[in-house]
Amino acid sequence: MPLTRAQKLAQDAAEAAELRAYQTHPDVVALRVEKVRTQVDRLCWAGIVLGLAFTMTNVQTFAAAGSRAWSLPWLAAWLLDPTVSVVLLAILRAEQVTARYQVQAGPWVRRAKWFTLAATYLMNTWAAGSPAGVVLHSVAPLVVFVAAEAVTDLRDKLTEAVHAAFTEAAERSAAFTTSTAGTAGVHESARRPVRRKTFAEYLTVARRAWSPGVEITPAWVRRVTGCSRGVPPDRSARRSCSQTHEGH
Repeated sequence: MPLTRAQKLAQDAAEAAELRAYQTHPDVVALRVEKVRTQVDRLCWAGIVLGLAFTMTNVQTFAAAGSRAWSLPWLAAWLLDPTVSVVLLAILRAEQVTARYQVQAGPWVRRAKWFTLAATYLMNTWAAGSPAGVVLHSVAPLVVFVAAEAVTDLRDKLTEAVHAAFTEAAERSAAFTTSTAGTAGVHESARRPVRRKTFAEYLTVARRAWSPGVEITPAWVRRVTGCSRGVPPDRSARRSCSQTHEGH
């Protein structure tokens, strides 16, 4: 049998609710922010590596100081820039891990990073020869310097964003679950039929409340048993109250 329009809407609503439950799950929300953090890390690393690769030839020219090509001093000059760059990359890699867990590094870490960046900048611009050359050879080192400083703060803030997103999603999910459970409980209690007291129960209550010297009247029975409060005004309920008086 083909589904009716109402059945199709109910099926769509169930699928949408299931999809939304997964999309708003705290782990899924936190994972989205972590993916952004990974993308930022990769882009910053790509820019830093490319910038250091650009400065390599300038540093080699500065270190070779006019030595003959392929001579020993000329070949050794190629080792200067990788020496500085490897130390810088090691510091940035360590900061990547410490920032992820929001651990504060010591002052020597920042000093070492600034020294390597400053050394790279000076060796690139020392022999530029003209203001235009200084500007040209300053771009890559300064980009590396700014990126190295910014990526540390970005990682720290993105880590806080992951925690904040997870906490917010968890609180929203808990509030939604509590609200849904409360609504379901109200509906369930509204659907639950009210149980009526039997004649034997009314009689037991009245006998427990009676003491010698107490005059048994219909008003006294209604007062101690409560059969006049909350009793449906049907024939069986009225008969139970009257039977309680007669039985007592």
